[in-house]
Amino acid sequence: MSKLRKYTPFTRAGIMESVTYRANFLFFLLGEIMKCFVMFFVWKAVFDSSSGETLFGFSYDNMVVYLFISFLSGYITYSDGSYAIGKEILDGSVVMRMIKPIDFDMCFLFQELGNKIISFSLIFLPITAGVEIYRFVINGRLMLDIPMLLLFLVSMVLAYGINFYFNLSYGFLAFFLKNLWGTDIIKGAVVDFLSGATIPLAFMGGFGYVLQFLPFASLSYTPVMIYMGMYGAKKIIFYLGLQVFWLVIFALISKLVLKLAMKRLVVHGG
Repeated sequence: MSKLRKYTPFTRAGIMESVTYRANFLFFLLGEIMKCFVMFFVWKAVFDSSSGETLFGFSYDNMVVYLFISFLSGYITYSDGSYAIGKEILDGSVVMRMIKPIDFDMCFLFQELGNKIISFSLIFLPITAGVEIYRFVINGRLMLDIPMLLLFLVSMVLAYGINFYFNLSYGFLAFFLKNLWGTDIIKGAVVDFLSGATIPLAFMGGFGYVLQFLPFASLSYTPVMIYMGMYGAKKIIFYLGLQVFWLVIFALISKLVLKLAMKRLVVHGG
């Protein structure tokens, strides 16, 4: 605890950053909500043009819940470590982090946690309440399952850890490539597709089945399926264990990539 206590100022800095740059926070949130509603109308058109009531085991009501919970999961577990590291390498400020007696990854982690506290408090309850009201109106009864909600929260914590260390590992590539702006955009689009945030993996047949074992499914698909109650007890245990596995793997990879990157450090500017 004494070692972790020295990182609490970074958490406060993350909270202050979210509070200070309110316009940036609100516009980013607005953009993500607009993307969510665009996908809502796209899938509404798909189901309206379909002859059956379900597609690959998803009814229209299930798809609505999937879209909004997927948006919630993606927003809460989002990490911009790759962008932040690339920016600091470009302007040379990364040197200031390296000369301080702190862990490079923990510094970013606790700063992002400050942002997550604000995001969670402002986003989680309204969206979850809206989804549950929708499910109550459609089904005529309360669908909220408290154990599943708690498991969903556990899964989201693990998903954030995977996303954080994945982006951190990717961000360390800036030590080699010098600029990640373009590739970061491509990476985001690919991860959204492979994680099921764009299209549920169940819609992809055998390819989607394979993707469920890769780390990207743990970022979005796994938490959402747990929330919707579409996994039984054995599958929940398996996929939570898989999330822990990928979290450990990416944490180790980030350490390895940083160790290699330190030998090739070239600072622009500063």
